[in-house]
This record gives sequence, structure tokens and C-alpha cells, in this order.
Amino acid sequence: MGDKTMTADEVVARLRTGMTLGIGGWGSRRKPMALVRALLRTGITDLTVVSYGGPDVGMLAAAGRIRKLVTAFVTLDSIPLEPHYRSARERAGFELTEVDEGMFLSGLRAAAHRLPFLPVRAGLGSDVMRINPGLRTVTSPYEDGETLVAMPALRMDAALVHVGRADRLGNGQCLGPDPYFDDLFCEAADAAYVSCERIVDTAELTKEAPPQSLLLKRLTVTGVVEAPSGAHFTSCAPDYGRDEAFQRLYASTPWPDFAGRFLGGDEEAYRSAVREWRKEQER
Repeated sequence: MGDKTMTADEVVARLRTGMTLGIGGWGSRRKPMALVRALLRTGITDLTVVSYGGPDVGMLAAAGRIRKLVTAFVTLDSIPLEPHYRSARERAGFELTEVDEGMFLSGLRAAAHRLPFLPVRAGLGSDVMRINPGLRTVTSPYEDGETLVAMPALRMDAALVHVGRADRLGNGQCLGPDPYFDDLFCEAADAAYVSCERIVDTAELTKEAPPQSLLLKRLTVTGVVEAPSGAHFTSCAPDYGRDEAFQRLYASTPWPDFAGRFLGGDEEAYRSAVREWRKEQER
């Protein structure tokens, strides 16, 4: 219950090849990109990734780190389909389990409550059941006798999420309009690592926003990383919006070229490369 502050490199040093890794955020919104970039600097591979996917999935897929992906979508929001994910999928780079968004949420809730599954109507009468033959249905034991999908729990070895503020104990604050289920990712994982724009004293967490903005509880958080602009190029409202220009660059650049220019060093090298690119656009 003491000081849980860590560096991004210390976080990824605790991850292992073959793990099931949850990544919070939604599409191209509040993704823990500094932690993803740190992960890409390691040799960790053969991951099962659980995510409402965005560039986190795109980068890990392009780098060949994913063995299996569990998702409801992979999008950049303003760019409907994540192009590096699409390329990896087209060359059959990993196994895919694709479910309805509501089913995915039920899987997170089941895992957070340590249940084997939760019954859900979502998916019935759709191709979700056809493309996922491992899914099962259950019959209600009550008078209605309704048939429901038994969505299995999405248990994870570790989860990575990003929020606006956190304290050193692991309490995390969401200042934006949508929590994106990051609390469930932390509760569903055996270990949860939170990056944030700024680490503040516990008393300050309720000065900037009301108590209900306290999204993450310290009991479910293993480590906290201060990472200013740690969601770039995704958004982290209200601190900053999505960097649309840089996202377009990412989406239109062959992966080896993008990785070579922006991901060849540490996080400061990434920021420096982004600053240099911006200067080039102003010339």
C-alpha cells in the first residue's frame, strides 16, 4: 500500500513472453502509448492482447508481438480501420477472436468478479457465434427458459492503462468524459500498471474534479508511471486531443519506416523525433 511509482521500463521488465495483456482506452482515445512503446523496446512476444483496439494493437501487430488478439474492433476513430492491424491480419499474422462490444464488456465484468462467464444477449442471431465456434450458450434456470450466450471471462496476466492524474498509492483519476472501462481492465488482471499525465498528492485528486472522477482504486493497481503526453498520439481529454496530423503520418507510413524514425530509442527520443517532424511541417 506504499509508494507504487515506477518507470515505464520497470513496468515492462515485469512482463513476459506468452502473457495475456490487457490494454485500456478505446480506439485512438487514451491509450497507454508510452507503455506500449516501452514494450516494443523489449523482446517480449507471443502475447495474447485483449483490447478495444487502436494504435496499441496496430503497433504490436506490425512488430510481430501478438500471437492472439481478443477484440471488438481495431480503429483509429477518424480513420475507421487501423491500417497496420489490417496489414498484419491480411497476412494471417496472429489468431483473432472478434466479439460484439457488449460481449467484450461482459467478459471484462466476469473477469473482474472472478466469474467463469456472464450470460449476455449480445451475439445471438449474428455471425459472432459462427466465427467463434468455441462460444457456448446457456439456458436460464428460471421460468423464462431463455437461451443466452455464455461470454467467457477475459482474465489477464497484466493490464496497461492511462489516466490523467494518479497518486503514488495507485489511485487513478479520469478527468475526461468517458472511463473506457479502464477500471475493469485493472480489476480483471492479476497486475495492473497505470501511466498518467501527472502524479499528484492524494489530497489534490479531489481539488481538480469531484470524487466520482476517481476511476482506479489503489487496491487494483500494481504500479504507477508518470508519463506526460503518455497517450500521444491518441487523445487524453481534457489535457490534449488526438494528434490527427501525426496519426495520418502513422497510418500512411510503412511500418519499418515509422518504427525506424520514431521508435528506435527511448521515450525522450520519441518526443524529440515528433518535435523534429513538426518543425519539418512548418518549413
